[in-house]
Amino acid sequence: MEGDLIKISHSLLPISWIYGAVTATRNWLFETGVLKSQAYPIPVIGIGNITVGGTGKTPHVEYLIRLLSQHCQVAVLSRGYKRKTSGYILATTETRMQDIGDEPWQVKQKFPDVYVAVDSNRRRGIERLLNDKATSNVEVILLDDAFQHRYVKPGCNVLLIDYHRMITDDALLPAGRLRESAKGRRRANMVITTKCPSDMTPMDFRVVQQALGLRPFQQLFFSTFRYGDLKGLFNKKTRPLRSLENEEHVLLLTGIASPEQMMMDLRRFTRHITPVSFADHHFFSAQDAQHIEDELRKLSPPRLIITTEKDASRLRQCPMLSEMVKQCLYVLPIDVEIMRNEQVKFNEQIIGYVRENPRNSNLAKE
Repeated sequence: MEGDLIKISHSLLPISWIYGAVTATRNWLFETGVLKSQAYPIPVIGIGNITVGGTGKTPHVEYLIRLLSQHCQVAVLSRGYKRKTSGYILATTETRMQDIGDEPWQVKQKFPDVYVAVDSNRRRGIERLLNDKATSNVEVILLDDAFQHRYVKPGCNVLLIDYHRMITDDALLPAGRLRESAKGRRRANMVITTKCPSDMTPMDFRVVQQALGLRPFQQLFFSTFRYGDLKGLFNKKTRPLRSLENEEHVLLLTGIASPEQMMMDLRRFTRHITPVSFADHHFFSAQDAQHIEDELRKLSPPRLIITTEKDASRLRQCPMLSEMVKQCLYVLPIDVEIMRNEQVKFNEQIIGYVRENPRNSNLAKE
């Protein structure tokens, strides 16, 4: 059910109240105009969340890239979380993952024709994308993980909420995982409840809708994950998920905020899953490589390791991965599907926003 993975540390609630007062004051300063939000003469779509990680943001960014890049030149601007550099960087396919962060690196590798830039100063990043000769033909900017970055005012704000961690049941940091009050959802133009079970009933949808209590102008959508074939990270092999039904033992290796939904989904294919979890955006060390091998050896053959695309970008950089681990290591691609037969409606609203706010966009000419 929704909210079933929320854990609140009640002893930390007094600190959360102080944190809440600070974030509420900051939001009030923006809403009253004391602090200024900058809008830009180009379609800017913000994709973010209120919770700390784990809402499936990267797959949804990739969904929007696939949708929009058919029609116009797309740029993705991220802060480049945990990168080893600073300032503005426009990525190329040769850029190192450490220089821009794992998620921007993954996006650039999968979509080489899309501009991918990082800058903790989002205003500066947007201005560079608009004014630099190398990116002057950009027609729409996807602002990655910027729901709280209010110095930029997106023309379309998309808020992601994990079905299993409903913001209306959670608490502010550090007692819970909210970056700001759940009331912040009122700034969103669209809300997507993500990581939904594929077998949700009409009653389940209504429960979420009533819990969120969105305003009439806000559109609510639901999304679920669809998984592709397993792809060997080092062995270049491909195999369908249904092949796990041969009683294969799986080591689920993740360094993401919320791997629980993936584990639930994989249990439809095999009962033998052993999780090995690291912190979100974790950079794997030689010691981690040994730990992974030790855990793999505990499993009875046949056995394999399944990891995410985001973790794969960091595992490639991991020193001392044994040949045994490399041969067993498979990546599970994730795609997003909009539920309740509303994919066309969602697509039309996104494309409609870009068409109505063009910057020499081909969409405006269609």
